Amino acid sequence: MIGRPVRVRVDGVALEGDLSIPDRARGVVLFAHGSGSSRLSPRNRYVAGLLGDAGFATLLIDLLTEAEEETDAHTGRLRFDVTLLANRLIRAADWLAREPDTASLPLGLFGASTGAAAALVAAARQPLRVRAVVSRGGRPDLAGPSLDKVRAATLLIVGGRDDVVLELNRHALDAIRSDKRIEVVQGATHLFPEPGALEEVARLATAWFQRHL
Repeated sequence: MIGRPVRVRVDGVALEGDLSIPDRARGVVLFAHGSGSSRLSPRNRYVAGLLGDAGFATLLIDLLTEAEEETDAHTGRLRFDVTLLANRLIRAADWLAREPDTASLPLGLFGASTGAAAALVAAARQPLRVRAVVSRGGRPDLAGPSLDKVRAATLLIVGGRDDVVLELNRHALDAIRSDKRIEVVQGATHLFPEPGALEEVARLATAWFQRHL
């Protein structure tokens, strides 16, 4: 496994990321973190580690700069700017398409919370590039009219005790026209802290990417 920090320049700002590439990678998964989180999220890093074990390259990237994160901590505005987050996610995908080690690899997106909405908007805008999307405890409803334009195979993973988000995901699933599925992790709440819950998320995500990438 080759791992290194990277910096992706987008619209005059530099986004910090961590790229890991296993030997003979079979695909690359780009992570979009949720509101109030970052590329250092232990939950996303855990999932990324298991994806790496399964042969997938991963890029965990901060979609906001450090200064923007500080502003957002007071206003909460940028974390819900799905258009901004999706645009930056697309630019990160462009960067992967230019990198020699990842340019030829099929692309999947893994989004959490508001990052899931950004991933779905990005997938809708780049139907020929994004092959698969996985949402963990996501807010796909925030993707709005982009949902029925998604052509990537889409898996929504939700905790069984995350009642409001589960209902939002069920409604969003109806609007998606591609190969799609919802998986409910019984007994889990929004962040999947319960014993075995995050392991189940990683298992489901890995199987989905193995099938579609």
